[in-house]
Amino acid sequence: MTTTRATPVRPASAAPVAARRRLRPGRLGVHAFLMTVSLAFLAPLLLAVYASLRPYDETSEYGYFSLPRHLSLDYYRQAFTDSGMTKYFVNTLIIAVPGVLITLFLASFVAFALARLKIRGGLVLLMLFTAGNLLPQQVIVTPLYVVFNRIPLPYWMSDSMTMFDSYWAVVLVQIGFQIGFCVFVLANFMRTLPPEILEAAVVDGAGVWTRFWRITLPLCRPALAALGTLQFTWMYNDFLWALVFISDGDKLPITSALNNLRGQFFTDYNLLAAGSVIVALPTLIVFLLLQRHFIAGLTLGSGKG
Repeated sequence: MTTTRATPVRPASAAPVAARRRLRPGRLGVHAFLMTVSLAFLAPLLLAVYASLRPYDETSEYGYFSLPRHLSLDYYRQAFTDSGMTKYFVNTLIIAVPGVLITLFLASFVAFALARLKIRGGLVLLMLFTAGNLLPQQVIVTPLYVVFNRIPLPYWMSDSMTMFDSYWAVVLVQIGFQIGFCVFVLANFMRTLPPEILEAAVVDGAGVWTRFWRITLPLCRPALAALGTLQFTWMYNDFLWALVFISDGDKLPITSALNNLRGQFFTDYNLLAAGSVIVALPTLIVFLLLQRHFIAGLTLGSGKG
């Protein structure tokens, strides 16, 4: 009697999976292009980190692209102490944190009204908010400078007794310029939310505030996280408005602390590179903490037809 050996049956999905795992030449080209672009954007940061770890005498003798003879973190300690970064970090947080929170709070109100309450002229208002982002900031520097010098404030709010030379001026300008972009993004995001949720809330007797605060805002958490990351980065890195509206050097933000590392007759660019890396760390930390929400906020709605 002859016995036949049963051959194992390969699952039907094995062949498509194997074919899917093979990278086509076109996909390899796309990956190579993306890696090249990423390295091009990271090259200045990597060069700054590399230079900050080397003594200036070594780089001046052998060049910035030479192999290192000595690596240390001395420049980071020197940059942090010589520039007084602790004070400037606090100044930046005083400007950026209220600016981000107030901008997102006001923008969410306006976006909810434009997207969900169907007010008359809502499309025109949304277009005005969007057009405000196209206005060059340098155009209104002089008018704002004159206006802020004429707006009185009590002494406990401003040492100069005016809006000028106070944190209020910088925060107000940041809110004014960033709220249009946030309204545009949030209004378009709220339009993608299922209308049945708010209709059910109306049937249950929910008012406008309940529909906004307890239903719409929790659903907008990814978009708010993405906008919060962008807004903090933009306000943190801003240098123009603080330079124009603040005359007291002790009130300037962190971006101005790098000027303290520049000498009158000589500038150690390795020390300046270390200071630049320290200044860039908070925005990197914020992005890493909110990375999941940031990516989710950018990709929401991409798979909808």
